[in-house]
Amino acid sequence: MITSKSLPEKEAGILREIRKKYKVAFEPLEVAGSTVQLLQVTDLEAILGGKDPFKNVSEFPFWIKLWEASIVLANIVTSLKPDPNHSILELGAGLGAPGLIAAAKGFQVTLSDYEPLIMNFQRVSSAASGLNNIDFKMVDWTKPPAMGNFDTLIGAEILFRDELFQPLLNVFDQYLAPGGTIYLAHDQRRKSLGKFLALAEKDYKIMTKKVDISADQENKAIIVNRLQRR
Repeated sequence: MITSKSLPEKEAGILREIRKKYKVAFEPLEVAGSTVQLLQVTDLEAILGGKDPFKNVSEFPFWIKLWEASIVLANIVTSLKPDPNHSILELGAGLGAPGLIAAAKGFQVTLSDYEPLIMNFQRVSSAASGLNNIDFKMVDWTKPPAMGNFDTLIGAEILFRDELFQPLLNVFDQYLAPGGTIYLAHDQRRKSLGKFLALAEKDYKIMTKKVDISADQENKAIIVNRLQRR
């Protein structure tokens, strides 16, 4: 059982602060033979209050939930050839499941999001998983910081605000290395996905596949898109 005492001092302090606001627990996540410890909020319903992530888009705290699309994306990255020199940037990482799994597979990973609290969850999960090949970066898509290029960009359930479509495309252009690849995963109910891909196809070749996944006694269809520059 992972406790504050089993974490490095810095991350133990972060966890203590998180627990002042949220009920949390570590849940093991196993994907394709790799296991990470994911810090998750345990009283989701009390926090979400019945909000619908497909209707209450502006009110829903997307980072707080482990999405089925994140699990599918984690499986995608494990299919890549492990290479410690291969860099992966997860955009809008939230709990960071795909990026953590990628790091466990040996990739050099950067987890990014826009709020310190979100990144604190990522830091604690990384420490609890014994990973030391992860960087953490605050990235505002409207004012992206200089970070260099990455071989692969990934994102799960990041397309929910139309006004951020063009900033996200600018982020792609800024961070994707020549010859690099982008992988996106979204629930097929995400209506904004089609609008975004219509914009992206001007500059990217896009491949699409559907992945069926069973979760919470319900079958869900996840759309995976692979984008490469034209």
